[in-house]
Order: sequence, then structure tokens, then C-alpha cells
Amino acid sequence: MVPLKPLAVAKSRLAAAVGASRPGLALAFAQDTVAGALACTAVTDVVVVTDDRTAAAELTRLGARIVPDAPGAGLDAALDHGARAVRAARPRAAVAALNADLPALRPSELLRVLDNAAAFPRAFLADAAGIGTTLLSAAPGVELGPAFGGRSRARHSASGAVEIALAGVDSVRRDVDTAADLRTALILGVGRHTARYSARMQATAYTYDSETRSGSVLLDDGTPVPFEAPAFDAGGLRLLRPGQRVRIETDGEGTGLRITLVTLQTF
Repeated sequence: MVPLKPLAVAKSRLAAAVGASRPGLALAFAQDTVAGALACTAVTDVVVVTDDRTAAAELTRLGARIVPDAPGAGLDAALDHGARAVRAARPRAAVAALNADLPALRPSELLRVLDNAAAFPRAFLADAAGIGTTLLSAAPGVELGPAFGGRSRARHSASGAVEIALAGVDSVRRDVDTAADLRTALILGVGRHTARYSARMQATAYTYDSETRSGSVLLDDGTPVPFEAPAFDAGGLRLLRPGQRVRIETDGEGTGLRITLVTLQTF
């Protein structure tokens, strides 16, 4: 089960780094998480608990089953609801909750985690920071008992869940809440959705006129795209040198692409 907030409010801690690109990036994270989970041989199906229509449509295309967040009472309630939905169809199913922000998720690493978790009634995997939790599992007939958020590692341990101690499963631990987390995930190697979306947010300064505060950037495929003064001003910059790596925000697609913000790269 993958819980996903409405995209408009998801990944709020990334707002300072990625601005208006945050909802699109949150969706890309979820797409790569779901795709990675579906490719894992230990996973029968993936249920996404969300009320976001855009995310629901995109994740359904990948093969996920969507369950509306009927309780509307936070993350743990959503996960309990998802577990009940799974077991309504398959009463003896083992279940696992997985964070929606694991863009570097590798199916082979998830398989190792789930194989280890299967030895215990309840088990969990701590996040890369060693404070939170990225995965919580429950064997057939066992309640999930989620206690996510903040210092959930300690809460899950105190609840009797066994911590999975595995090396070499960094992609399952690497959730993304900050720009630093995103940099680390990109180094690990993110899935195609996050890679494609991140590429759209990056460019190289090509020209700049300090009098008009306008210029152009080169996208990573070599396409030049102009920007006007409002886009430069929105980024809070005082000047721009050709060759600098920049982060951009855009509207439109293809020949209608318009840059709405240009600022220095922060991830």
C-alpha cells in the first residue's frame, strides 16, 4: 500500500527548493515508487490510497489499484483503510505499507527487504536518516499497526515490530523530503519519471542582458529557450553568467514552452 496526499500539498518541505514544480515532482516520485514496487516479484499488487484525481489516473495507468482515502484522518488511518481494502478481497494476504517518495526504488532491493520481513509478524525498515520509516509489513492475520510520521522508527520498534537490519538496500530507505535528499536520490539513480521531470527543471544559462534582465537558457537536450524579465525577477537573482547551472519553472509544452522562473540550481 502506498499512501499519497493530494499533490497540491504533498512534499511541502521541498517548496523552497523546487517552487511550483513541487506537485509534479511529488507525482513523479509516486510513479517511480509504484513502478518499482510492481516490478518486484514479491509484490502481488499495489494499492494507492489517495483522493488526488490526477495522481489516481496516472498511477492506474501503471497498474496500481486506487482506494479513496475515505477516513480522511491522516496517514495511519489511510494505511489501515488500505489494508482493510486489500484483505476484503484476499483475507489471508500479507500487507506492507511503502512511502510514496522513493524515486530510486529498485525492485531487487525491495525483494530483499520483503523476504526478510516475511520471517516476522510485523517488521519495518528505517529511513536513511535512521529516524523515520519507509516500509512496514504485517504477516497474514496480523494487523498492520502503522505509526508513521516524525520519529516513527522508535514508535514502530516500541510497538513490537522487528527492525529489518539489511545493508545494500539504500533505494528502499531513500525517501525524499528535502533538496539534499533529492540530490542523494539522483546520485543513487532515480526512475524514469523523476529523471524526466528533474531534467525539465534544469538548464544552463546561455545569454543574459543585465539591462533588460532577459536572456535564454539551454535545456539539457541543447534546445535554447528564452526568458523575460518577470521570470528572472521571480528567481530573486541579481545577475546571471552564461554557463551557470540554473533551475527553471515552466508553463506549456513543446514550441509553447515558456519559462516562468529562473534561479540558481539548488539540488
